[in-house]
Amino acid sequence: MIKSGTMSDFLSGKEMKVHLECFPCFLRQCVIAINLSGQNGAGANEIVRAALVDIQNADLDKSPAHATTVMHRTLRERLGTDPFFEIKHRYNAIAMELYGELKEKIASSPDPLGTAARLAIAGNVIDFGIYSTIDIEGTVERALNEPLAVDDSDAFHKAVEQSTDILYLLDNAGEVVFDRLLIEELVKRGKKVTAVVKAAPIINDCTVEDAREVGLTELCDVVDNGSDAVGTILETTSPEFRELYNKADLVISKGQGNFETLLGEKRPAFFLFQSKCSVVSRVLGLKEGSMLLVGNAR
Repeated sequence: MIKSGTMSDFLSGKEMKVHLECFPCFLRQCVIAINLSGQNGAGANEIVRAALVDIQNADLDKSPAHATTVMHRTLRERLGTDPFFEIKHRYNAIAMELYGELKEKIASSPDPLGTAARLAIAGNVIDFGIYSTIDIEGTVERALNEPLAVDDSDAFHKAVEQSTDILYLLDNAGEVVFDRLLIEELVKRGKKVTAVVKAAPIINDCTVEDAREVGLTELCDVVDNGSDAVGTILETTSPEFRELYNKADLVISKGQGNFETLLGEKRPAFFLFQSKCSVVSRVLGLKEGSMLLVGNAR
């Protein structure tokens, strides 16, 4: 475990680009989307061929999220539907069934904010762009009972205490219930939280419909970032979002996609996520599946 009483410089010098191992992952994401849509036969084969063109043209100097953004746009256009629509709503419901129990864990904790942050990281396992099956309960137990691989929680607590306006970049549907738990703790501390969703469907990322479905819109302001990109690719976002991003006292970035696309940006942020692939894990020098609460010390 890497732990620091102040914000660590763990991310210094690290950058995310497309690696060789990304290409089979891109194709696997394509197959997951097609299978979820129910498409098969010759039609499915043609969709794969179209996606392969996007994969072939991936910019190797940009993050994997840049490449998958283009590919998933092609998939949605060719499929004529959002293939993740049903599974998003299913996992919103599954996560809401756990909400009461998880809220009790936070209430009984000697460090409610820290426990809520760990649960938010646990929720990052709900990712159908990477996994086809997930173990939510097992991941929750691991998050609560094992050390984080990188733990800037002391600095996180201090940053929250010193902040008034917090911009919270959401990641996936289902996972948003775990984010709600952390946002509730922030609101209890008098913080003005603005939660950010995608403007249109992309993989199983959270949209305003998902935020509304799990009650988040009743808790804090929810805005979209004007983009359908994986993660937060700033040049694709709206001027209104970029103004919020630049003015916030504190940015909380959830998920691997947001980490990939915001790593290297000058805006200080805390990243809460799991390193769910071999490429990200190797860049970080950690084991696959590692959990992180890490600050960008820039």
